[in-house]
Amino acid sequence: MRKFAFGFVFCLLAGAATDPVYELLDRGYGQLRQKDYVRAIECFEKAAALSPRRLDVRKDLAYALLKIGENERARDQFAAAMSIDPADTHVAKEYAFLAFETGQQRQARQVFDRVRKTGDVGAEEAFQNIDRPLAEGMERWRQALEREPANFSAHVELAGLAEQRSDFAQALEHYEAAWRLRPDERELLLKQGRVLQWMERPEEAHAALLAASRGAEPRTAEKARQLLPSRYPYVYEFERAIQLDSENQELRREFAYLLLAMGRKDAGESELRKLMAAPETGLIVRGASSQPAPAESAKQMGVKSYEAGYMKDALRYFQAAHEEDPLDTEVMLKLGWTNNMLKQDAEAARWFDLARRGGNETVASEARRAWLALRGEESRVRATFWMLPYYSSRWKSGITFGQAKLEFRLGRIPLRPYVSTRIVGDTRGAVGIGTAPYPQYLSETAIIPGVGVATSTYKGVMAWAEAGYAISYLNRADAPSRVRADYRGGISYGRGWGSLMGSRKKGAFFEHHSDGVYMHRFNRSFLVYALNRGGYTFRPGSLQVQLTWSANLTADPKRQYWANYAETGPGVRFRWDSLPPSVVFTVDALRGAYTINKGNPSVLNYTEVRAGFWYAITR
Repeated sequence: MRKFAFGFVFCLLAGAATDPVYELLDRGYGQLRQKDYVRAIECFEKAAALSPRRLDVRKDLAYALLKIGENERARDQFAAAMSIDPADTHVAKEYAFLAFETGQQRQARQVFDRVRKTGDVGAEEAFQNIDRPLAEGMERWRQALEREPANFSAHVELAGLAEQRSDFAQALEHYEAAWRLRPDERELLLKQGRVLQWMERPEEAHAALLAASRGAEPRTAEKARQLLPSRYPYVYEFERAIQLDSENQELRREFAYLLLAMGRKDAGESELRKLMAAPETGLIVRGASSQPAPAESAKQMGVKSYEAGYMKDALRYFQAAHEEDPLDTEVMLKLGWTNNMLKQDAEAARWFDLARRGGNETVASEARRAWLALRGEESRVRATFWMLPYYSSRWKSGITFGQAKLEFRLGRIPLRPYVSTRIVGDTRGAVGIGTAPYPQYLSETAIIPGVGVATSTYKGVMAWAEAGYAISYLNRADAPSRVRADYRGGISYGRGWGSLMGSRKKGAFFEHHSDGVYMHRFNRSFLVYALNRGGYTFRPGSLQVQLTWSANLTADPKRQYWANYAETGPGVRFRWDSLPPSVVFTVDALRGAYTINKGNPSVLNYTEVRAGFWYAITR
């Protein structure tokens, strides 16, 4: 029996030692003891992915998230734990408190209501603290409506409080009353649809949400689309939505063009005639009747959907437009861009290939560039070249960075071996600073051939490693030889938001680029760069201009003065549409400061104007 017990315990221990979830949890608890909450969270998240039904993992992850103030994420983990074990009242209360703190008052009240029925005094008190103000507020607004039944604000406020109190019937009644008073307030349709979903009346909910998703202000329309199914609406669903919101011109117009795209000409034209009584319908009047421009119906709707960001709708319309006119290269180009935005790059490349072969040179030129870019991602061999020359007022020198690279794709393996040649140089060479025994060189002053390997880019992240030789074009006082071995590698991340350079729309934008670069030749340094640039994009004619503000930080773990500094300041970027897409001119005025000054022979702060351009090409 002892042997059996010993063997049983041994098997348990051996299993735990090889269980990846056990290893992740053990590592996570160790990070918690060291108060390294971020790494602990990473371990718990991986454990939750491997074993999503483990209650303890969900709870540990939730409490770790609370340590760093991620209340919403912690709330979601407690919700997952509550679904695993609904009888765990402690987890339920943790979820309810966080739901209340993060604005989910209705969900918090529901959970406290359930838990208090088990005799939990704390849950009873929490429930009353939420429910009592809601009930009192509802009574006040009821009294206001008794005095003034047509009070729009009273209906809306009463409906909102009833919704939070899960009194869905009363919430729906007053949202509908407010909607009858102001039918142009389509946010009320969104709220009706949400309440109808909770009341499990899906067809009515769909009609209200579909009407709210068309013709409303953009924020309301986007919220409504998030509650709708991902598929495109059916004809009968459009009909129900129009019955609910018969004055919605955008809804009726889209329905009409859908009917035309489906070949139901009579029904489509009937819907368009109903728009004639309304102003600004966008119809073309011909004689006694009004009809849409026949060659632009589905195409126009596709353009509108694309510009509004509704890519699945745009794809459907452009496909219908292509069926109407298979030779329209503009539609082919739009199909390419739409599929590209939907991450369907193989299909996008096919449409770009068709569009580049058409007779419209403007369309063909744009399609050719897009096709080459996509083809480069999929091709077995890809050649790239980039360069960044600029002038620095601080150093009174021109400085250039550039690289020519030939990459090879190995089937589905996410690694690309490559051969490359880098150039890093300047026009001045070196400057003497303070009492430093050697002059300071402004760049590597070298051509660097090498071989390396890089990962595919995933969500803006790419890693690489390279080995080669740095061949200096100068005799340098700080190096015994012109030829030295060069080993370097790193990881980079880049992302942009808003109206970025190349966008057809004006508006605000923000860009972030981070790089971590290991350079063996420079005292085995690991340099970290964080480059941030935000501003506003203008489009005066064919010129695109960005007024910018930059905030940059450079650091290294060895705390070398030359590798630790911060800088910020205004700037301007610009380009003309006639230039290649990758050409961008930049002028920045920066104020900088070294963050480490031990051994720094230079000034602690500096002002610098940089003017240059970026150019890149892929084949």
